[in-house]
Amino acid sequence: MPDTFRARVAAICERLPGSEVSDPWGGGHDAYKVGGKMYACIGAMTPGVAVKCADIETAEMLKSVGFAAHAPYFHKSWVLLPEDADGGELKQRIEQSYDIVRAKLPAKVRKALPERSRAEAV
Repeated sequence: MPDTFRARVAAICERLPGSEVSDPWGGGHDAYKVGGKMYACIGAMTPGVAVKCADIETAEMLKSVGFAAHAPYFHKSWVLLPEDADGGELKQRIEQSYDIVRAKLPAKVRKALPERSRAEAV
């Protein structure tokens, strides 16, 4: 996996309030989490970044139009975005995944996170 892609993803994720990165399985994974829940993941071998979609239908639509692929080892509502994804689209999909995961966190956890400004949410 090229370091430039990892750096592109990191630059997007690092700006999101409360975002943390770890390598939970070892071997070179970048798992981005908010409130302890993963919203983006770069694997050690498979090129691309896995992100969560609002639902299975959205994930299937993204795969059917060729924008994304099946994300191995993840639920059907997750997709794998390719390394050559357009920068704006990549940013939008990662931020949407973050928003989806953050919105489903327990209220107590959400309230403890830094607020996301309107500029960050656009």
